Amino acid sequence: MSKRSKNKISIDGDGSLGSNPFAGLDAGLDAGSLPNKPAPVKAPPSVEVKKKPIKPKGRVELRREKAGRGGKTVTTLREFPTHIPLSELDKLTFELKKTCACGGTLKGRAIELQGDVRDRVMAELTKRGYQPVRAGG
Repeated sequence: MSKRSKNKISIDGDGSLGSNPFAGLDAGLDAGSLPNKPAPVKAPPSVEVKKKPIKPKGRVELRREKAGRGGKTVTTLREFPTHIPLSELDKLTFELKKTCACGGTLKGRAIELQGDVRDRVMAELTKRGYQPVRAGG
């Protein structure tokens, strides 16, 4: 035998480790009684949070363009309402780029996103209260 086998500790429950942690279970089974289950904890009543209805922000045209871009497809968002400031359009551009996982830019009051991401943009704009409309082909 190797040196390691001589140093092994027995787990048979012969008392060499001290007390057997499972000894109480055997006694409980012999007596025919198991410990009682704790009473179920009732969850507090759920409080419904009323969501504010999203204020409609206006109509936005979505286009897929390829002309004059070397064959590359670009999704453009135009005709944003004039009451929306450029700072908000800049934030919207940043968020759309993150959501669609693409590059893009804000040129004037139009947002250009690289690739054909119209479906994702439509879903995101609808969540934000805009009314996206597919324009062109």
